[in-house]
Amino acid sequence: MTDIVVIGAGQAGASLVAKLRTEGFDGNITLIGAEDVPPYQRPPLSKAYLLGEMEESRLYLRPHSFYDDKRITLKLGASVEAIDTDARTVALETGETVPYDQLALTTGSTPRRLPDEIGGGLKGVYEMRTLRDADGMAPDFAEGKRALIVGGGYIGLEAAAVAAKRGVQVTLVETADRILQRVACPETSDFFRKLHHGHGVEIREGTGLARLTGTDGVLTGAVLSDGQELELDFAIVGIGIAPATTLAEASGLEVDNGIRVDAQGRTSAPGVWAAGDCASFPRRGQWIRLESVQNAIDQAEAVAANMLGAGTDYDPKPWFWSDQYDVKLQIAGLNVGYDRVVVRPGEGGSVSHWYYAGDTLLAVDAMNAARDYMVGKRLIDGGRTADPALVADPEADLKQLLKG
Repeated sequence: MTDIVVIGAGQAGASLVAKLRTEGFDGNITLIGAEDVPPYQRPPLSKAYLLGEMEESRLYLRPHSFYDDKRITLKLGASVEAIDTDARTVALETGETVPYDQLALTTGSTPRRLPDEIGGGLKGVYEMRTLRDADGMAPDFAEGKRALIVGGGYIGLEAAAVAAKRGVQVTLVETADRILQRVACPETSDFFRKLHHGHGVEIREGTGLARLTGTDGVLTGAVLSDGQELELDFAIVGIGIAPATTLAEASGLEVDNGIRVDAQGRTSAPGVWAAGDCASFPRRGQWIRLESVQNAIDQAEAVAANMLGAGTDYDPKPWFWSDQYDVKLQIAGLNVGYDRVVVRPGEGGSVSHWYYAGDTLLAVDAMNAARDYMVGKRLIDGGRTADPALVADPEADLKQLLKG
C-alpha cells in the first residue's frame, strides 16, 4: 500500500490530506504537525479569537473525528529531525522513522523576530502566528494597558485594531515612509491611517525601534529611532514572515525565497512536493510566493491531485482580506508593477482602489465595497480589464464591465 506523508499541519497540510481522500486515494496518509492541536484557522487569531468572540474549538478546520473517519494519521506535537530523500523516510525527534512513497512539505512560514540584543527576548514581547501566541498575549489586551506595535503591515494593523477596541493605548511604528508601503498604494495607506487615527491609535511612520527596555527580563518600555521613550506593558512584533525552509535546506532541496517547485508542485527531489506559504513557484515568467489562506488551500489541493497523476499546472487567482474595526478590506489580484491607481468612491465611506499597468487591470483594493471587489475579481480572473473612466464614475454601474 502506498504511503503519503505530509509535514506541516496548517491550512495547506489539512487541505492537501483532505483532497487526497476526495480524489480517491486509498493508501496510508500521515499528517505531522509541530503544534499539539489539530489544524486550525490562523486569520481569526488576530481578530475574533483575540477579542474573545470565537472559542478555540471553532478555530479547528475539521473535528478530530474527521481524521479518524478518513483514516488520516495525525502526529501532533511532533518535531521532524530529518528527511532522507534517498531512503524516503522522515525521522522524528522521538526516534520514530516514518516511511513515505511521496512526501509533501506544507511547513508554512515563521514570524520574523526582533533580535535579543534590542530586547526581542523580553517577556511581554509577542509575535502573532500561532494559537499559543494569541493565548499568551490575550490577558494584556485590557483597558488602560499601553502597547507598542512594531510594523505597519496588515498583521500589525489588525493587532492594533483589536487592541484599540479593548481600550489599550496603542502606538504603532513603521520604519517605511508609510504603513502598508510594501503591499498597497498610497491611497489605501491613507484610508487605513485615517481609520486608525479615528480610533485613537498613534501611528508613527518613518520611525523605527531603537530598542526595547526592561527590568528583570520583563518589558517596561521602548526607545524609538527619533529618541522618544515610551512606557509599555507589552509589544507586538509584526515585521513580516519568512518561509519555513530549514528542513528543506537540510534535506538538500533547492531553496530560493521558499522551497522551489515546478508549476505542478514538485521540488528538486523525486517524490517530494511543496505547497502553501513555504513554496516558491513559477507564474507568468516570475518566481513568486503567496502568503494567503486562499493560496494555501488552492495550491495544496492542486498538489494533492498532481501527486495522484493529474499533471495540471497551478494557476493561482489571488485574493486576500483584512478585517479592521468595522471595515472589511477585500483584495483581488496582485498589484506588482502598477503605474496608476483609479479611485472609485462609494456610499457610506466605502471606496475601492483599482491598480493599472498601462491599460491592464492588475488588482483591486475594496474597503466595504463588496460589489466592486466582486466585479474586479471576475475581470482579473478572466484576464479582462476595465475602462478607468467608468470605474472612476460613482454613478456608473460596474456590472456593465462584465457584459460582452
